[in-house]
Amino acid sequence: MRTAGPQEGRPAFPRLTPVADSTRDIFDLTGRTAIITGGAGLLGVKHAEAIALAGGTPVLVDIAGDAVSEKARLITKRYGVPTLSLATDITRRSDVQALVKRVLAETGRVDILINNAANNPKAESQSSQTWSRLEEFSLEQWEDDLAVGLTGAFLCSQAFGTVMAQRGKGVILNIASDLAVIAPDQRIYRRPGLPEDQQPAKAVSYSVVKTGLIGLTRYLATYWAHKGVRVNAISPGGVYNGHPDEFVQKLTNLIPLGRMAAIDEYQGAVIFLCSDASSYMTGSNLVIDGGRTAW
Repeated sequence: MRTAGPQEGRPAFPRLTPVADSTRDIFDLTGRTAIITGGAGLLGVKHAEAIALAGGTPVLVDIAGDAVSEKARLITKRYGVPTLSLATDITRRSDVQALVKRVLAETGRVDILINNAANNPKAESQSSQTWSRLEEFSLEQWEDDLAVGLTGAFLCSQAFGTVMAQRGKGVILNIASDLAVIAPDQRIYRRPGLPEDQQPAKAVSYSVVKTGLIGLTRYLATYWAHKGVRVNAISPGGVYNGHPDEFVQKLTNLIPLGRMAAIDEYQGAVIFLCSDASSYMTGSNLVIDGGRTAW
């Protein structure tokens, strides 16, 4: 009696050698270089710390040179790993190309790119309460937000991803948002006593940029899959950072876990997606929002 075999014209599954000797090993990033854009920002620093915790070499990239240099110094001091800081305007192709050359000269390799840079201005930092409303949102703000959040991610992915593809291995991680999956609930930004046309709102550009990053993730994942470059995204929820109590209460009412995220609660996901632990994962968006999008 003939036994079943692989379908005609299709190879049998190959016999694979285990990628690691223990669970801990598959999360190990020792010897790998990771570029983190927006490296001086709130989450950029935490992403870099995650790379350091797993033994990798973080390269913090930010337009704010002095600030990112200090962040890198503190990571090296705390975690004992070499940490680079490079001041770069990622919206300029020439600057990104120079960045690639500098990273290769300093570390000799590129293994991971975390596209984290984004504008996310707070309403209280603006001179007008109504600047973020769709009717008054300026073209200048729109163009600047898309330049940093989308064009910067494209240019960095193009430049660093090409290096990874030539090498035959690499990881790109795009930092999206729960607002790439759902629309902003504008009710949580409202202030009592203001007329409707003066109520603050979450800026349209933020949702567009973060949604665009998921599209970029899928495109790059399928474009470079045969070159060994994996591309995924995470969609984090809001991180508590001294927000007004009223805002926190409104937002947490929308979250099944009943709270905003702590600043370090995305580090496990970053290590997972940047390491061999996620070796069969590409083109995905990992939502980490306390359950908000489940409601």
